[in-house]
Parts: sequence; structure tokens; C-alpha cells
Amino acid sequence: MGDKNTILKVRQRIDEIDDTFLKLLKERIECALEIGRLKNETNRAKWDPQREREIYQRLLTDNQGKFPEKALRSIFHEIITTCRLSQKKTEVSYLGPEATFTHLAGVKYFGQSAEYKSMESIDEVFNEVEKGRVQYGIVPVENSIEGAVFSTLDSFMKYSVKICGELQLPITHHLVCRSGNIEDIQTVASHAQPLAQCREWLKKNMPSVPTLPVFSTGGAAQMAANNPNIGAISSELAIKTYELQVVVRGIEDYQGNTTRFLIIGPQSPSRSGQDKTSLLLGVADRPGSLNEVLTVLSAKNINLAKLESRPIKGKQWKYLFFMDMLGHMEDPVIQEGCSILKQICPYYEWLGSYPRADNIDLLN
Repeated sequence: MGDKNTILKVRQRIDEIDDTFLKLLKERIECALEIGRLKNETNRAKWDPQREREIYQRLLTDNQGKFPEKALRSIFHEIITTCRLSQKKTEVSYLGPEATFTHLAGVKYFGQSAEYKSMESIDEVFNEVEKGRVQYGIVPVENSIEGAVFSTLDSFMKYSVKICGELQLPITHHLVCRSGNIEDIQTVASHAQPLAQCREWLKKNMPSVPTLPVFSTGGAAQMAANNPNIGAISSELAIKTYELQVVVRGIEDYQGNTTRFLIIGPQSPSRSGQDKTSLLLGVADRPGSLNEVLTVLSAKNINLAKLESRPIKGKQWKYLFFMDMLGHMEDPVIQEGCSILKQICPYYEWLGSYPRADNIDLLN
């Protein structure tokens, strides 16, 4: 009887704590709305990444490891994004249909409160943002195993948008179908990248079953839901969304498979203190021109994080270079280095400065 009374008292205390949580959450969202009104009066940006970073650092320090750190980050990420989005409803375009890895990355970045708009191609995601029909888009840019997503890089050459953020999403591929029986699968459908990332497993375990590249993992899951003889390589979210059965979990060929996604929008956020800056450059057609660019960065002690070339459409053997460097355009050393690059490069475009993914690793 004593144990039962003790449990009842503890549960009553938990209820009191939950009621306090709810009261404080309602108060917090009212404060967020007031900040939104004040920012509107002064035309200040709604998103302040440096302020959010300070909140996370303070909470983690005060926590002293008592509450699981990853869960604490996840909880406050949802609270912070919900309060920020309450100031203005955010619409996000992504490569659809529902339950693609890009959709999952969007939910992890913007939270459940944003409105998501499915697009049939990466090109359309860029177009929606440039036309102002949505505030943001989210696109995959590179995978740790298969490399760059060229359709994203090519879209930066066509559309006038800015990079606003990035996140890195660990990727786990599941083989799914309607019945859950591998014997029912006569074709395996998925996006070209997941098919490539699972090619050795498929060759070993389903050597006689043909593969079918489609425009997204969500589209493959839809096909599997509609056809009992189609298997799909899809995400955990797709399993729930399309009510599919798992045949085999985790069929990717290599552990540590991670995709980097970029958030695109009309303008980049202010400095957070742990940022990246991305450029699109064309170099002079003479020996040593790329080395000149790298020498500028070295002389300014600027850390280069990525360098990728892409052919210019319609100009045979002509290339542009995508470059990521550590730092923000508001940092004096980045400003100075980019000013020199602008002078020596025939083509120069600043794609944006934004918080680095390791600054928001709660999303992983």
C-alpha cells in the first residue's frame, strides 16, 4: 500500500511539472510573437542563428549532462523552431513526394510546424524559391559515398537564390514492399543514388532482380504501395507514410552513409560565429589561374572545405568551380579574400554564408 501511495505522489508531481511546462511554453510563444512584432517594426530578420546558438550552448552548460544531451537538443530545437515559425508561417519546397529523405531533412531542420510543398524535381525546388512562392527550399548537395548531386550544383548556375543553412543527415536504406516478402519483389525501384549506395547488397542478395531508377525515394515507395511486385529502397518515414512492410533493414553497402543538404532562400542569415561561405567561380583560361585562387585563400589563412567543378552548359570544356570556405562574409578576412577573388576571377558569385552543420548537429 505504501509503494502504491508513493508512486501516486510521484505521478502527481510529474503532472504538476507537465502543467508548468505547458504554462511556460504558452508564455514562451507569446514572447516569440512579441519579438516578431518588434522585428517587423525595425525590418530585422526573423532568424538570428547566433542567438539560437547561444541558447543551445547555455542550456547544455546548465544541464551538466543530467538530461540526455541529444534528446535535450531535439526537444529545444522543436520548441525554438515552433516559436520562430509562429512569427510567420514558413513554407518549404522539397523534392517529393512525401517521405523522401529530403522531406525528412526538411522536417528535422524546420520542425513539424512548417508547411511543406512537394516538387517533382530539384530544378522546381529552386524555381519556387526564386519566384517567391515559398520562403525556403531544401536540396541534397552531396553524399559521403556517391559524391556530389550534380542537378543541385547545376541549378545554382540557373537560379538567383542564396544558401541559408545546411544539415547532415545519416542515411539508412530499407528494402520494403507491400507484403514484406522478398519473394514477391520482381523489380527494385528507387532514386539513382540509393540504388548506387546499395548496389553490392542487391548484387549479392537479389542478382536476378532488375532495378528501376525513379526521380525520388518517395516516388519509389508510392510505386511499391500500388504494386505488390515492386520493392522500394526507402526511408523510415516512407514505411509509415505508405504503410509498407520492411523486407530488410539497412541494406546500404557502407556504414556512415551521410547526405549533406542545403537550405536555399532569398537571403543568407547573419553571422553565427561558426559559419560557411559558398562561392561560384570562373577562372581565367591560362596556366596557374586556379592556383592563384588557392594562393589567395592560403595567404588569408582561409580554410577551404570543398572544391567541385561543373561544366558550363553550351560552352565546350569550360568550367565553373563551387567552393566552400569556413567563415562568414561578415568576417573581415572573408570579405578581404572574396574582394580579391572578385577582381581576379572572370566570373564571381557569392552563393551565401550560413551556419555550419556541426553548429546544429542536434538534427542528426
